[in-house]
Amino acid sequence: MPAQTGDAPPRATKIPAHNARELVGEEGQAWIVLDGQTYILRITRAGKLILTK
Repeated sequence: MPAQTGDAPPRATKIPAHNARELVGEEGQAWIVLDGQTYILRITRAGKLILTK
């Protein structure tokens, strides 16, 4: 069964969980760097996550 909005991931997993709203802060977007490439993570007005280069 898929997780509902606001549900925490199962604790049995070792995959890190992060709150996207905390990551993006008041600005609504955050830079994420991977292997020298910078990406922008943002939350849309509809509450969806977008990751762009």
